[in-house]
Amino acid sequence: MKITEIAPKPKAPKKLRVAAYARVSSEKDAAFHSLEAQEDYYRGYVAAHPDCELVAVFSDNGISGTVTERPAFQEMLEACRNGKIDMVITKSITRFARNTVTLLETVRELKALSIDAYFEKEQMHSLSADGELLLTLLAMYAEEEARSASENQKWRIQKLYQQGLPASGHTFGYRLEDGHYEIVPEEAEVIRRIYSMYLSGMGPGKIAKELTLDGSLSPKGRGWSESGIKDVLQNEKYKGDLLLQKYYTPDFRTKKHTVNRGERRKYYVEGSHEPIVSPETFEAIQQEKAKRRERYRTTAHDDQKKHLFCGLIRCGYCGSTFRFVRNHRRPVWICPKHWKKGPSICPLRQIPENILAEKTKEVLGMEEISLAALTEKIDKILVPEHHRLVFRLKDGTERDIRWEYPSRREAWTEEKRQAAREQAYKRLRERKEEK
Repeated sequence: MKITEIAPKPKAPKKLRVAAYARVSSEKDAAFHSLEAQEDYYRGYVAAHPDCELVAVFSDNGISGTVTERPAFQEMLEACRNGKIDMVITKSITRFARNTVTLLETVRELKALSIDAYFEKEQMHSLSADGELLLTLLAMYAEEEARSASENQKWRIQKLYQQGLPASGHTFGYRLEDGHYEIVPEEAEVIRRIYSMYLSGMGPGKIAKELTLDGSLSPKGRGWSESGIKDVLQNEKYKGDLLLQKYYTPDFRTKKHTVNRGERRKYYVEGSHEPIVSPETFEAIQQEKAKRRERYRTTAHDDQKKHLFCGLIRCGYCGSTFRFVRNHRRPVWICPKHWKKGPSICPLRQIPENILAEKTKEVLGMEEISLAALTEKIDKILVPEHHRLVFRLKDGTERDIRWEYPSRREAWTEEKRQAAREQAYKRLRERKEEK
């Protein structure tokens, strides 16, 4: 019997996969160069350690450490979860996070994944025995530092407001130069067009639709929306005034802006900058808006049937809830995406309310319908295609109904004939007067 000893082959030492995280909270040039310097430093730092290899340098520019949703930070954590990183290095705890909860949650998650986090300034490893205790104390200090910085920033902004100066912010039609708004000519033309279209009788939805079809981009760089048009029509900046502190930030950690409904002091500055529209035009817009609101309220009270189908009708093409509109004074229900953005977005067309009511009576076997009856018996009404309604009832059954517009002869009442004659006579008189 022969025994041969086979010596084990030495394994090449496995390199530690390292990721570096850098962050600056300002988008200024100096901060950008600081970020570049941090990235270069970490590449050199890892290269100087032969037992390490650099996976990536993750960096966030212009984002506060109190904010959790930092793109590069989240990308780094995802790489850790996928087993691509063994160690994370960063300059200090404040670069990693200024929020105690965020810091501890992140470090504990990395610890559960057996990933070490090394903070250079504090010379601290999160996997060490006393790492978490020290991290908690330092993170509390960092959070208090962030709170103090936030209070100082609020004080600075309040001083600007008291002088009638905006603190920051871009407004479509203007650019902020040295604390004052200056007109951007091409954007100002769009603003004037919106005001002119509204005064000519168009609604915000129609204006948004027409501007989008013309290729005009909103402040967000995409097509206009109804809400965007409404914001333009009520923004006092366009008549040369400023209302300061419309929003405020109640919590320095979340950085979430909240509408100021009287919780904070506001400042109104008249004649702050050059207007895009005259004060008279701006006031005419506000009066027209008030008239339309009053007209809508009156119509809504006069037409109680409008409320019967609210929230019941669903578009089978895009999933939107149909809304009530008056199309040429005729009450109809229509998909809002078709109404605002056109048939290229949603092809389903309108349903006259009288036809909808008749088909509902037919399905429920009632001579008259009420809100109580609809609520009790109908779950929803789907519109899978034009001229088709699918009633889903509360008892679990469905009714598939087809509908058609009444023929012109049936709908052509004597009153309508007389109105058409009068309109024709009027046009004939106008042509003779022109000649």
